[in-house]
Amino acid sequence: MLIVDSQVHLWAPNTPERPWPKVEDPPPHRTVALGIDEMLGEMDSAGVHRVIIVPPSWEGGRNDLALAAAKAYPDRFAVMARLDPAAPSSRGSMIDLRRQPGMLGLRFAFRASAALRQLTEGHADWIWGEAEKAGIPVSILVRHDLVHLIDEIAQRYPNLRIALDHLGLTGTKKDEEAFRNFDKLLPIAKRPNVAAKVSALPCFSNDAYPYRSLHGYIRKAYDAFGPKRLFWGTDFSRSPISYRQNVTMFTEEIPWLTNEDKDLIMGRGVCEWLGWNVPEAR
Repeated sequence: MLIVDSQVHLWAPNTPERPWPKVEDPPPHRTVALGIDEMLGEMDSAGVHRVIIVPPSWEGGRNDLALAAAKAYPDRFAVMARLDPAAPSSRGSMIDLRRQPGMLGLRFAFRASAALRQLTEGHADWIWGEAEKAGIPVSILVRHDLVHLIDEIAQRYPNLRIALDHLGLTGTKKDEEAFRNFDKLLPIAKRPNVAAKVSALPCFSNDAYPYRSLHGYIRKAYDAFGPKRLFWGTDFSRSPISYRQNVTMFTEEIPWLTNEDKDLIMGRGVCEWLGWNVPEAR
């Protein structure tokens, strides 16, 4: 089975030579940066074949480290790159960015107030048409009560592939509080150009491995999106459990998932969605 993590942050330390900008967002997931070599070691130990890197917000709108990882290890890493919708330099840069080796698409987090205004006030509207025209998939982090705005985008641009991060979970709330508006996510599954990432889920629960309290929500997402549009991921740098447990939670602990389901959810589905070549069956 090909196992592909649909979201991991890699970043470099904050140094005078490579300083982080001040950004309106939560702090880094951990005090020590998560680099390429450490991630490769974790992947090998956990049996993860590939990782899709999402450059983190705290390092600013830079993609250099992620793209360097994909260039050095093209069979292990690929990138959902950052692009600031409000920056004048972003307009017209999408095609050049897409040509970078290992770049599969773009990722947007509409969470902090400044970024959220880009979505709610229409400042990001130019992105969707250009991405659709260029054939560039996007992944989006947005809370449940704003998923209807993404639904409008998906309807307006039916050839734009959109993946919703973390099943629409944001913030620090857990369990019933975190999932209070979860059902507002599910109607968007009617759009065939929208997928969802079952990523970082243990971060939103006080339960213990194997997180049986989360399985019902996973089942709802499975019934809505189907296994071809449901992508496993970890957001490993903030995970409360080991990398291997993130894998086995899906491969060993959810009995109603078939082998074909797991093949799709654990890796093949996201590779096909983003256009990352799928190797021959292992």
